[in-house]
Amino acid sequence: MADSNAERPLRKISTAFKELAATVSSPSPEVSVAQFSHACSLVSPLFGCLGIAFKFAQMDYVAKVEDLAKASSSVSTLVVMMERDIEANCVRKAGSHTRNLLRVKRGLDMVKALFEEIIASEGNNSLKDPASKSYDQVFRPHHGWVIQKAVALGMCALPTRSQLLTMLNEEEAEAKIHMHSYVNASAPVIAYLDNLFLSRQLGIDW
Repeated sequence: MADSNAERPLRKISTAFKELAATVSSPSPEVSVAQFSHACSLVSPLFGCLGIAFKFAQMDYVAKVEDLAKASSSVSTLVVMMERDIEANCVRKAGSHTRNLLRVKRGLDMVKALFEEIIASEGNNSLKDPASKSYDQVFRPHHGWVIQKAVALGMCALPTRSQLLTMLNEEEAEAKIHMHSYVNASAPVIAYLDNLFLSRQLGIDW
């Protein structure tokens, strides 16, 4: 039975991304770097729960989110942040906020794909297929052979579905509701981010 007094990451994620979705869906969306980085930081524990297969993703994602959180002290919105990098001609340079934003966006995409696969595989206690399919869909095209091999080996050490729910302190039915909520709320947020890059001819596949 889930402990009602313990941390429940899925609920926090669901709430934060509903708020982000409302912001990006407004007539004149202005997404603050602070709000965005905070919502994304709530997703970090999920990668940790998936074990060694996604250790690389956890480390990379956490570092990039922390960079955006630090940037929020001097940059108001994602648009302003991106425009500054464009003006400085450093968009694709390692460590640029815009490059880090793209990596964080990819992490959100990965979690969305994973939740979709977990929901679709209801009744199966193994996470190998959902994790493998979502990895192949989002991360694999951007990873070299060495990382791909490490991930493949790590898939054998994934927690089971029930173990994941225990780590997240959720029952199956409630977890499904919050996963659905994130899938639905993250879609317009990811679309908004994609548009930020594509409308400035920056591309999203680098």
